[in-house]
Amino acid sequence: MTTSEGSATGTRNETIFATPNDCELVITRTFDAPRRLVWTAFTDPKHLPNWQPERATMPVCEIDLRTGGAWHFVYRLANGREHDVRGTYRVVDPPKCFVQVQTVDGEENTTTSTFTEENGRTTVTSVYVYASTAARDRALQYAKFGTASGYTRLDAYLPSMQ
Repeated sequence: MTTSEGSATGTRNETIFATPNDCELVITRTFDAPRRLVWTAFTDPKHLPNWQPERATMPVCEIDLRTGGAWHFVYRLANGREHDVRGTYRVVDPPKCFVQVQTVDGEENTTTSTFTEENGRTTVTSVYVYASTAARDRALQYAKFGTASGYTRLDAYLPSMQ
């Protein structure tokens, strides 16, 4: 299954969601910025909190960007509820890709994010591998809201980084 969320202009700045099998979610988006800039927006704790989903903030953003390094984020929703998420980097290959591992309810979830540039535009493809279909389906409902709105905010934020 593939769905997309984006502007009314079609594929430009469109976030594409695909579920190629029972345990995977693939999210793809192209940004009008060079790879080094998009990489920095995703991996620098100075920038990452500035483009979070609508109605959410990131009061904690700690990143030890190296293979074996840890990351810790706290998302605060408009209703005051907080989500504390932590994990490690299994692979870091700037500015090409990183692999994050997170354990949720005793299940390991892995995300591989790749950054490719063509003609000054960067495509980010994130492949999420979940331990079960149920875990993937729970994540999908949040991803469709959070990722699409966060990426829209990133589109607006990227020019301020140049």
